[in-house]
Formats: sequence, C-alpha cells, structure tokens
Amino acid sequence: MSRTVSVSTATPYGVERVCEVWEQARSTFYERQERAEKLAQGIRPGKRGPKPLVPDEELLDLIRGDLAASPFRGEGHRKVWGRLHFGQGLAVSRKRVLRLMRENRLLSPYRGRQGEPLTHEGTISTEAPNVMWGTDATKVFTLDDGWVWVFSAVEHWNAECVGWHVTKLGNRYAALEPISQGLTSLYGSVGADVARGLLLRMDHGSQYLSDHFVKQVKFWGIKPSFAFVEQPQTNGLWSGSIELSRNRQSMERSSETSRRSVVW
Repeated sequence: MSRTVSVSTATPYGVERVCEVWEQARSTFYERQERAEKLAQGIRPGKRGPKPLVPDEELLDLIRGDLAASPFRGEGHRKVWGRLHFGQGLAVSRKRVLRLMRENRLLSPYRGRQGEPLTHEGTISTEAPNVMWGTDATKVFTLDDGWVWVFSAVEHWNAECVGWHVTKLGNRYAALEPISQGLTSLYGSVGADVARGLLLRMDHGSQYLSDHFVKQVKFWGIKPSFAFVEQPQTNGLWSGSIELSRNRQSMERSSETSRRSVVW
C-alpha cells in the first residue's frame, strides 16, 4: 500500500502516511517487515527484548543436572526452580523453568497404570437367570422436574430390567429401590437371605460404597461384586441397557414428567 502511486500527485503514498491512516505505529511495520525477511531467508527471529543472563541452552543443562542429582524421581518445576534460584543463586524466573521443562518433557510424569493392560476377553453374561444382576445410576433432564436421578438394575442373563427408580435425591436409599423391586417381583419377598447366592455388579460410587447399602444387600443374601476401577466394561450390560433406553427416548418427543422420562 505504501508503494502505491497517488493519482493526483503521481508520488507514492509512503509508509508514514499509510500508517497514520491505519493508526498503526511505524515501528510495528518495520519490525514485521524485518521478521518476514528473516523468515524468508530461513532465519528464525529470537525473542524480543533484553537477553537473559543465562541462555536457554545453559539453563536447560542446569535443569538436567539438577534432576540427575536429585535422589527423587519425577521432580516438579517448583522444586527445580527453588534449588536453582535459592540454592545456586541463579536469577531465573519460575515460569521460564516451567517452559523449558515442558518443552523438553522434563516435568514430573503422571502416575500411570503398572502391569499388563486388561484386554477384557471374557464375558459378564451368565448362562442362567438370577446369577448376577448389575446396577448403576444416571441423570436425565426433564421439562417439569429438571435433572433427576435414574437408578436401575438389570439381569445379566438377558439384560432385562428388574427394577428402576426415579428421584430428585440420588442417595444410598434410592440406590436400593431397584434392587428391592427386583427381589419383590422375582423372589416374592425382601426378607433375610431371600436371594442368597446372587451377585450384584456395581461400580465404586458413593451410594454403593456406603455401609447402609452394603449391609442391606448382604442382609438379602446378595454378594457385592464391584467393577474394576476405571473399567466400565465390567458393568457393560447395565451401560448397554441404559444407552438403549436413551436412544429409544431420543426418537420420541421430550418427556414432560420425570416418570415418563424413563423408557424401558
């Protein structure tokens, strides 16, 4: 634009006039022009401003040396910066140490799983009914009642829902409702040892880890069978049944009440 010739004066507009019209500083124009020329020559421009006393390459070597001398494995950037700043007297910022450690993958690693990964080659379905049930909870949104909890229990033999309960308060008492419904429907009672030998697959939610829930299912003769942590496949039959219910509901109109929101 600055090299464009004016029709009236037959002279170029110039950088000063163009920057004044665009309300841009000329220093910014020249800096970007210089940066573009260096990039065209394959020269990567460095960081603007004053240079630090300790270059990045030298500081990186000091960081590696500090990590190697540490008796611990997986040090964070705060400890490294503290030993360099206060121990060795280096005037470096903590964020600069963090940047260098992040760019060179020197930050403390997250704790990962050890051992062989689980392949989930087995099956959780049973050969006969009333051998194992699965239970869990989810939340759905309804027009009248807002967010509600949906607790349910399914049979691992044919994925049949044996009981379900919708409530606004998803506590340990609500988690027992579908189990109680299934026992009443299939066993005819909720007395002591009425379902002795039945396994109940569930996750590690607070409702299912509570003393009240565990003691109650044991009173019925049910043996708790907890799923593996962060392994939703081990309670896959319940997840599949609730997903089927959601897919069926999505093809219908929005539910108007909390009880109509569950479609089994």
